[in-house]
Amino acid sequence: MDKTTLVNLDITEGSEVVSVLEDKGIKLKAALWMVTPEYEDGRLVLSSDALRQTDPLKDYQKVSRILRERIKKALPPIMILKTSDPFIKTLRNLFGKTQSVEGLRLGGQMIGNRFVDSAYVYRIQ
Repeated sequence: MDKTTLVNLDITEGSEVVSVLEDKGIKLKAALWMVTPEYEDGRLVLSSDALRQTDPLKDYQKVSRILRERIKKALPPIMILKTSDPFIKTLRNLFGKTQSVEGLRLGGQMIGNRFVDSAYVYRIQ
């Protein structure tokens, strides 16, 4: 079976989603396209204090509502993680003070509690 890889289309779609959310005041602590062994396709991983995951369904609905206002095509698969998730905490510890992480590629490694086959980073703060 072929592994999913990140392509320019994924990266462009993710960039559009990140821009729309930030334009609407969702300050992202982490945003990246990630391919993991858990899923057959990639996921746009988002983490923000504004998306606390106390009620995950409401967070997904909030993101969907914001994106639907400006993006008229099918939305990419999205995974929202708490800022306290071990994966997000490790990312922020490793790269949070790096001046610019946009375009950083990760892969073939365990980060926190997740193995990352490949990833393209937009934000880590």
